[in-house]
Amino acid sequence: MNVALFAFGAALILAAAVDLFWTTLWVDGGAGPISARLSSGTWRGLKAVGSGRRRVLSLAGPLILVLTLFVWIGLLWAGWTITFGASETALLSTRHGGYPNWVGRGYYVAYTMFTDGNGDYTPHGELWQIASGMTTASGMLFATLSVSYILSVLGAVADKRSFASSVHGLGERSEAFVRAGWNGENFDQLDLPLNEFAADIGRLAEQHKSYPILHYYHSEGATDASTVAVAVFDDALMLLRFGVPEERRPNEALVRGARSSASDYLQTLDERFVERVDRTPRPPDLDRLRDDGIPTVSDDEFTDTLEDVDERRRRLLALVEADAWYWPPLDDD
Repeated sequence: MNVALFAFGAALILAAAVDLFWTTLWVDGGAGPISARLSSGTWRGLKAVGSGRRRVLSLAGPLILVLTLFVWIGLLWAGWTITFGASETALLSTRHGGYPNWVGRGYYVAYTMFTDGNGDYTPHGELWQIASGMTTASGMLFATLSVSYILSVLGAVADKRSFASSVHGLGERSEAFVRAGWNGENFDQLDLPLNEFAADIGRLAEQHKSYPILHYYHSEGATDASTVAVAVFDDALMLLRFGVPEERRPNEALVRGARSSASDYLQTLDERFVERVDRTPRPPDLDRLRDDGIPTVSDDEFTDTLEDVDERRRRLLALVEADAWYWPPLDDD
């Protein structure tokens, strides 16, 4: 037996298994080392080729998901084929009693991994019988984890779009969001949306930790982009927390809880996806609130507050631009 070939094949199998388990089962681990590099490289390539074309960028998520699955199965297939190739007598033909070439070994591994049916070859010796059983087990494990992973990712993508649509339904910029919650006297009607959005964004944060591939699911429309929605929502919370006099603010606990959820979301940012920016996004316009009769703090007081949250807003801008979008407003309402 060729020990070097056997070790090389085993290394490929181990690499596939580690990346598969890391990506699909380790909630706090993010993507595996192979999947992470594949994802970031594919995203950068599509951004360079797409040059702002939304349809091209919207293919990033599905393409990365498919490529990741192909890499996993490719590593397993190649690993087991090389492993069985370490011995010329590992497999025996059931037709003529001879030993297969490399194509035959690859064929044997393929049907053993995915069908476990009777083929043209059979393992020759106890070691290779055990290896054949492990080949079947790895194929079944790959199929089970892959299907579960795909369903979980697609469900999380739907949650992203739902959250974005809900936020943008109240306003496509932070001032519009705040104005939508003003009833002429207070912001009581925002209590329910703030509570729901806080829960939604908290769930999104956990989903992004579990499935970093979500970073690369780009929406063709800005109103479906969760990154833009997070920026609108967080700036609206800042207005409610610091731009409105204390006696007119909505429920303080709800605002603090929602900002905490947004902070959790920001902590999921991956350096492979988000690059730091050295500029500050445009500030909200208090005059837009005053035009609707909403009481506000003075411009000087609000400017001082903006300095305190400057780093947070820069991180939000970095997130929006990393997703190939621009800082809201989406229009000039």
